[in-house]
Amino acid sequence: MWRPGLFEIIIVLAIIVLLFGPGRISKIAREIGESITAFKDGLQNGSDDNKNEKRDSSESGNHKPD
Repeated sequence: MWRPGLFEIIIVLAIIVLLFGPGRISKIAREIGESITAFKDGLQNGSDDNKNEKRDSSESGNHKPD
């Protein structure tokens, strides 16, 4: 299988800079970084929510129906 070398990677990066410009590339990179951070925070908060749901369900299991 073909793997890109250093020269090919440099050419691709140069084409990207020519197409988007350095200002827009930095904006895109910043947005990607913020998205990754939000995703990681969501994963962390989701695991906290799962712990709360397990605790709530175990507490509600002690109630007797009327």
